[in-house]
Amino acid sequence: MKISEIISHLEMVAPPSLQESYDNAGLITGNADWDCKGLIVCLDSTPDVVREAITTGSNLIVAHHPIVFNGLKKINGSNYVEETIILAIKNDIAIYAIHTNLDNVIGGVNKMMADKLNLINRSVLSPKPGILQKLHVFVPTEHAERVRNAVFTAGGGYIGKYSECSFSVEGQGSFKGESNTNPFVGEPGSRHLEKETRLEVIFPYYLAGQIVAAMKSVHPYEEVAYDLVNLANQFVSAGSGITGELPAPMPEMEFFQLLKSAFGLQVIRHTPFRGKLLSKVALCGGAGSFLISKALSAAADVFITADMKYHEFFDANNRMIICDIGHFESEQFTVDLLYAILREKFTNFAVLKTKVKTNPVNYFI
Repeated sequence: MKISEIISHLEMVAPPSLQESYDNAGLITGNADWDCKGLIVCLDSTPDVVREAITTGSNLIVAHHPIVFNGLKKINGSNYVEETIILAIKNDIAIYAIHTNLDNVIGGVNKMMADKLNLINRSVLSPKPGILQKLHVFVPTEHAERVRNAVFTAGGGYIGKYSECSFSVEGQGSFKGESNTNPFVGEPGSRHLEKETRLEVIFPYYLAGQIVAAMKSVHPYEEVAYDLVNLANQFVSAGSGITGELPAPMPEMEFFQLLKSAFGLQVIRHTPFRGKLLSKVALCGGAGSFLISKALSAAADVFITADMKYHEFFDANNRMIICDIGHFESEQFTVDLLYAILREKFTNFAVLKTKVKTNPVNYFI
């Protein structure tokens, strides 16, 4: 199996176009054309994880965090980033990072957090704008259903929790082919009027290539008339954070015990209790302070995230509880997620979870 096959599957799950502009997800070391001898999934690529890959005979590390985030001006092993890169390159080990693109899919990092709390009625806390496009295609009416089905199969037609969504209207199209054409209907050199259906289907823009290819593969016309239109609508299936509800309202202390147990926490940094039952939960794995206002707007009773600064706790304004559970702690189950994604697809291939604890933060209790 080629490393490229594994990358292709990961990028179907979490398209690279969903990563944030500051991110550096993707293949960081190695060559996608290499044969993959084995792979290890981890949260962080560190020298110890690379040594673990060497020991286990694995030549691909799939990590959540990119080991190279900003440009490197020197690579002499003076810090853990440079040491990791040198060790990986010297031993022909590829490192692939799947970071904010995995954060931004509804079945990604935040899903794992929501699962641990048994949240129901989930939705994306801050949907990403500028993701959706709409296909308008004109097709002979008797062929419209075939084109519609092809576009659905290629991934089009999802609106929130609904699938196979489309709109169609009938009209009359005209065309006149030149002498060297081979029209599906009509004669070259003569104007032809044809009963046609205008079919409209929404899809995320990163699927445009396969959507158009699928449509053309079953469309009967030699030259297909179609438009791709960018939409301002929010894409509710991708974005930052998740909101959901507890199965039943819960006292604050009971919820904190659940949170501590579910994530194996030693400590929770939080704003004051408000003396109210908790029902609606907002969460974001990793550094999520940028979503405080979104959590407040969603009327969340509690917002769970990490890497909060002192003054950011004030932003709760006594309208919700903010919980900082730690960066590693919030994303720790990403390793299980990546393992499950890869094992489900590649059933006869060795996928390993790292045994290295990469959390650099310790607590003196």
